[in-house]
Amino acid sequence: MVLSGLDARSPRPWAVVAVVVVCLVAGVLALARDPRPAHAGPNALPHTAVEVSPSRCGRGWSAPVPGVQVFDLRNPTDGSAEVFLEDPRSRAVYGEVEDIGPGTTRELTVRLGRGSYAFKCVPDDSDAVTGPTVRVTRGRSGPAAAPVTEHDLIPPALAYQKWIGGGLSDVVRLTTRLRDAVDGGDLAAARADWLPAHLEYERLGAAYDAFGDADGAVNGTDAGLPGGVHDKDFTGFHRIEYGLWHGESASGLRGPADGLVASVTALRDDWAQTRMDPAQLGLRAHEILENTVQFELTGRTDYGSGSNLATARANLDGTVQVMTRLRPLLATRYAGLPALESELARVAGTLDAFEHDGTWTPLGKLGHRQREKVDAALGDLVERLASVATLCDPRRTV
Repeated sequence: MVLSGLDARSPRPWAVVAVVVVCLVAGVLALARDPRPAHAGPNALPHTAVEVSPSRCGRGWSAPVPGVQVFDLRNPTDGSAEVFLEDPRSRAVYGEVEDIGPGTTRELTVRLGRGSYAFKCVPDDSDAVTGPTVRVTRGRSGPAAAPVTEHDLIPPALAYQKWIGGGLSDVVRLTTRLRDAVDGGDLAAARADWLPAHLEYERLGAAYDAFGDADGAVNGTDAGLPGGVHDKDFTGFHRIEYGLWHGESASGLRGPADGLVASVTALRDDWAQTRMDPAQLGLRAHEILENTVQFELTGRTDYGSGSNLATARANLDGTVQVMTRLRPLLATRYAGLPALESELARVAGTLDAFEHDGTWTPLGKLGHRQREKVDAALGDLVERLASVATLCDPRRTV
């Protein structure tokens, strides 16, 4: 994922991947492009030129054949368009290409079998148009999935937002306990209280984008700050972590602890007026663990506590919370859902093995094979969750 135009101090910058060509793989829409040129010899895929203008949507496909093939989607208009290949009766989508620019051609690679198909052209700032129905009389098609709309995503987004509100109240309670330990000069108790408070916040991963600048104040790092860990703008959990594990006095930590409680309290109090974008929920399910791999498994957010694996486990909990809300939509659309849920549980067990009596193994203490196992497990989940993000990307159907 390319990160740009975002606050480098935050350990969780979000970005959106530009989807160029998508086809259905393993039961959901996934990024793909056939690498072979149009005329690469006798084994090259067949190509069909199809126009995707509003007045001639789907025109040019007059000789349907079964099997894997490429459609060269040509947009002769002066505006961009999105195009679906769907079952005109069930509306199940077999493939999609987004943002076909004016005067350009993009490829769509799909597997077609016995059934009915039609292209749906969705121009920018105009109504969707469905082209003529084409029937294939033999063969087995690739998988298809009913499109998800923004309306479909509103109920899970509201349920998740309510859960976040409760989580923020827990964060306030736990950070207040941490502050009280610092105020009392009991730094051993403060070190014990820091991790539960931080993990409770880390479980709220899919809401970070909605938190805005508040996330940087609560959970930012020293990246990009002129003074590094000693910069006055280094605040929040990681500022306190650095002080607790680098011999700072209680008096030096009282200001940062007070500031953290003030920040999370304001965040909790403002949350009732915040509205998450339902369209982003599936993307966030993917990005939580993508950022875990980028920041936690590299140790970039370790300021002395050695708790990156604990944070990864909390991020996994946060991912499960999002998936729980999306499950009603995914159950009928994503054939890989049972395997994904099984893998989430398996990886949870893998991470739990690094916790003993409340103490987590630091990354640096992992053996080579242990590190490979953790990296592979989280990397595999990120790939699986990319399919969830693509499938839950809302599509305009009218």
